[in-house]
Amino acid sequence: MSAVADPTRVATPPVVVARGVSKTYDSGATPVHALVNVNVEFARGAFTAIMGPSGSGKSTLMHCLAGLDTVTSGSVHVGDTDITTLRDAQLTTLRRDRIGFVFQSFNLLPMLTARDNILLPARIAGRRVDMARFDALVETVGLRERLTHLPSALSGGQQQRVAVARALLASPDVVYADEPTGNLDSRSGAEILSFLRESAERLGQTIVMVTHDPVAASYANRAIFLRDGRLVDEIHQPTAEAVSGRLLRLEEA
Repeated sequence: MSAVADPTRVATPPVVVARGVSKTYDSGATPVHALVNVNVEFARGAFTAIMGPSGSGKSTLMHCLAGLDTVTSGSVHVGDTDITTLRDAQLTTLRRDRIGFVFQSFNLLPMLTARDNILLPARIAGRRVDMARFDALVETVGLRERLTHLPSALSGGQQQRVAVARALLASPDVVYADEPTGNLDSRSGAEILSFLRESAERLGQTIVMVTHDPVAASYANRAIFLRDGRLVDEIHQPTAEAVSGRLLRLEEA
């Protein structure tokens, strides 16, 4: 697929680059080609939604981009680092220091307060916390009055805001969000998506989100589409209607 230039976006060096990425699972007699020669870039400050029918390879692509799964062939660069050449210990360090994660299930430690959950990765890494950034994130996500509460005392939307603030605190090169609104009601989901979009626009944060929801994708400034492991299309400044139509055509093809 030839990438279509977005005339509204100033060219910036890509933060994440995948070249010729393929992933094949050996399931016995018939190999499963989860990804086939995928080429894609993610620029600084871009908020990209990865979409496609069930089984299209969107989650596999995110896992390969994040170093959570290995590629069969091809390369993935985060900045100047080819993560496909790193050993396990090096990958662990890279994910800790340069990648943020937001998952559907929040992944908060139940015995820690909201404040301590946000600060936990920095403390594990022995990093000095930028308290000005911490305060700004807490204020932006509206958690100031909830910092001393345990996750059990927070709503689902508040728990996900803690998870997002935790992912953004270290100013990672890229944040990967896997169905981040899947366990939330529509209002809480809209709040999380608005914050992710604001983080891209105001903080220059690169965000890559896997979602099946056209409304969620409409918060991104680009949606890319996979089918049968291949990157087949993309939309800049997507609307929910445009994304729904594109998904319907892919499912019918």
